[in-house]
Amino acid sequence: MSQFVIQGGRRLSGEISASGSKNAVLPMIAAAMLTEEEVVLENVPDLRDVSGMLEILEYLGASVERSPGKLVLRAKNVERSEIPFELCERTRTSFLFVAPLLHRLGRALLHPPGGDQIGRRRLDAHYYGLRGLGVELDEEKLDFRKEGRLKAAMLFFDEPSVTATEHILMAAVIAEGTTTLLNAASEPHVQDLARMLQGMGAEIDGLGTGTLTVTGVERLGGTSHRVVSDHIEVGSYLALAAATGGGITITNTVRGHYWMVNRVFERFGITLDIQSDRIVMPEGQVPTIRQDAGGAMPSVGDGPWPQFPTDMMSPMVVLGTQSQGTTLFFEKMFESRMYFVDPLVQMGANIVVCDPHRVLVTGPTPLRGQAVRSPDIRAGMALLIAALCARGRPSVVQNAEILDRGYEKLDEKLAALGADITRE
Repeated sequence: MSQFVIQGGRRLSGEISASGSKNAVLPMIAAAMLTEEEVVLENVPDLRDVSGMLEILEYLGASVERSPGKLVLRAKNVERSEIPFELCERTRTSFLFVAPLLHRLGRALLHPPGGDQIGRRRLDAHYYGLRGLGVELDEEKLDFRKEGRLKAAMLFFDEPSVTATEHILMAAVIAEGTTTLLNAASEPHVQDLARMLQGMGAEIDGLGTGTLTVTGVERLGGTSHRVVSDHIEVGSYLALAAATGGGITITNTVRGHYWMVNRVFERFGITLDIQSDRIVMPEGQVPTIRQDAGGAMPSVGDGPWPQFPTDMMSPMVVLGTQSQGTTLFFEKMFESRMYFVDPLVQMGANIVVCDPHRVLVTGPTPLRGQAVRSPDIRAGMALLIAALCARGRPSVVQNAEILDRGYEKLDEKLAALGADITRE
């Protein structure tokens, strides 16, 4: 295993380019199995989770050509219907191969998917949608079967699950008839997957809304698609620059992805210049919490798109430790995400854990260098930001491989901003 050694206390500033979205490209790799024709993906980030999905694709019989930022996928031959445990456990999106395998072979046999341990992550919405389209399944054995073509249905998700929406969308595009997905997720990466499927010949209406109408087609063709940039990565770097007292310009962004992020940064007294293809955070800003009307304590909470992304909560907690004032952070979507704050407290942060979903953060507080361990991708980024703020002895962020799952060329980008960081 590798680790980052960081000498903190530097003001980080500079310009970087946003990488392609991890959460968009992972389901796209699975979707490439819906056709026998060639699928080309560009702006692909070099991440461990991407490599994990490609290993599954190759194991199932597809060919993969990989070059910097580009994938050429050919699933003309699909030879296996079962994915072994060691491949499933590496990434949660391994589960997204069920629909493509059903389309190609009529059966899929999996093992429990892996992923970050941030609380319960239900598969119920997947089962509901697959059953509604005519799939027979054994939940205990994770054995899925179908006879003939899937049949369209009217489906209402009990929660706007991102992966379930992506999964059932992949099943519906080749089902017979018109499927309606109600209370569907609409995050930028969900929309980008839908645009890729449209490029393959799928008929999908309602992008950007909670209602998707899908008219199934008998077959899909190949396509070439540029993966959208990663708004979670961008938000993490914005929090990093603000926490260290610096400024940053991030290019290759999509303006419409940052309205809620901008509103939350405003609560921290941070001004962002959101342009059509870049975001500029001017230097010299001092994070200062703005109270709500009447002097009430402000709260930062997450929710389904277009609300504040849950993956941004951990980095923003660290920004709270470096901001003047008190903020309540309310994590509504995952019951274990906030457990990462214990190392922050040991580093000197003034944080009160109210319950598994809420923490009260008062700042600014000086942080001390310390050895910490990344429990999940976003918490790992948060601890890295804390290490970059800390003074005194160097910090060690262990289990760096977890960060490699979600942040491309992390140490290179941080060094470009002036960070004193070494990978060991």
